Amino acid sequence: MQFSVLGSTEITNDNTPLELGGIRQRAILAYLLLNANKVVATSQLLHAIWDGNPPPTARKMIQNAVSAIRRTLTTNTDPTTTATLHTHAPGYQLRLNTETIDLYRFRRLVREGRHATATNNPHHAADLLHQGLALWRGRALADLVETGITWSEITAIEDERLSAIEDRLEAELACGRHREITPELEILTATEPLRERLCHQFMLALYRSGRQVDALRVYRRTREALIDGLGLEPGRSLQELQHRILEHDTKIQVPALVG
Repeated sequence: MQFSVLGSTEITNDNTPLELGGIRQRAILAYLLLNANKVVATSQLLHAIWDGNPPPTARKMIQNAVSAIRRTLTTNTDPTTTATLHTHAPGYQLRLNTETIDLYRFRRLVREGRHATATNNPHHAADLLHQGLALWRGRALADLVETGITWSEITAIEDERLSAIEDRLEAELACGRHREITPELEILTATEPLRERLCHQFMLALYRSGRQVDALRVYRRTREALIDGLGLEPGRSLQELQHRILEHDTKIQVPALVG
């Protein structure tokens, strides 16, 4: 049995998606998955599902949803991936191997990718980060977001994704793949104009592709977005890159480790 939150909430058994019921049951399952192996207080679930304004029958609704989730878990046909949902004061605990949850596999691969970067192995880093990002099937908990749920955890997970993308692009640059990633960076910097690290990577990729004028144009565009959106000038790293591009600094040319 496998669990997915990097996209719509989903449980699969033998690669077959299982019926999860209504949105309330899906939301409770998702919240328990985000807090796998931890005790989640009923009060936390009440706040998460009803945004701090639960109806009088809310606790009973949670009990019914938990019972339904337990029935779904009993359909598991793989004894190596057992998941159990326990009543544990002051609430509930979903016990399972976190490797069965795509979010936790993603986080493990990102950690391994960052370690590969730190040990000067960008090719392996890029591969690991690509594997992790390939687990995503859309926005995190997309089915819940569509109903208006706005958990801070969802925003945090989406930021993890963007950070992992930036880490992968950094590894790709270290491998000398600046031309290959330029189109992707063009899209990302258009959708995330205030992320300076993406801008830095885009400028570097353009410069290494012989497009100095375009790289400087990206700097000006980002600077305008930062001033208009946040009232801030670009950070030191971005300003230094602009100066190095203007001076044709050899230190920002294609690295020696290329393959």
